[in-house]
Amino acid sequence: MSQKSSARQSHQNGPKALTGDRLRAPLDLVLVRKIGAPGQPELAMGAIAEGEPPAIVRNEDVIRALGIDRLRFDAMKMKALEEIAERRRRYIGQRPRAEIAGRIAIVIDDGVATGATTRAALRSVRAQRPRQLILAVPVAPASLLEVLRLEADRVVCLEAPHDLYAVGIHYRKFDQTSDSEVIEMLARDPATRVVAHPGKGET
Repeated sequence: MSQKSSARQSHQNGPKALTGDRLRAPLDLVLVRKIGAPGQPELAMGAIAEGEPPAIVRNEDVIRALGIDRLRFDAMKMKALEEIAERRRRYIGQRPRAEIAGRIAIVIDDGVATGATTRAALRSVRAQRPRQLILAVPVAPASLLEVLRLEADRVVCLEAPHDLYAVGIHYRKFDQTSDSEVIEMLARDPATRVVAHPGKGET
């Protein structure tokens, strides 16, 4: 069995599946939800990733500015966890997660903007005690690279502009990956082939 495990967030999964194929590494998802501000869902108060316990990143400045108390934040966190659990069931059913302990884990994201969801994903994988944790991204703001290096053993980033206005402008094509595409990608991996189930959920 390969000593590498490719763990990656569910978005723009074509290149990620190709990376897993090239490395002959098992493929899994790290499901993460941004916790958006009430009435401003694009404004991230933090992010949460699946795990035991879940991995949480909080944007304390935003939370404080909006006056969000602990009870309200916790309620939003629990709602996000319920949505994550539902998406995992729809994507791959009851298949256990890829075994990461003692192996090299590669977390692949389509790009980093604020870094909240990526950091939550890295913490989720780190908690599973890989031998080495690598983050691979095509683009991330230069100002966030040092922060990301605190979460990963190694960060591979192709472009690090000082002013990142949008991840999408660094792609020739930046379409949203559909649920059916994610399920098809997982079904091609031997570890997920038997129990992949269709369903609609956020990616």
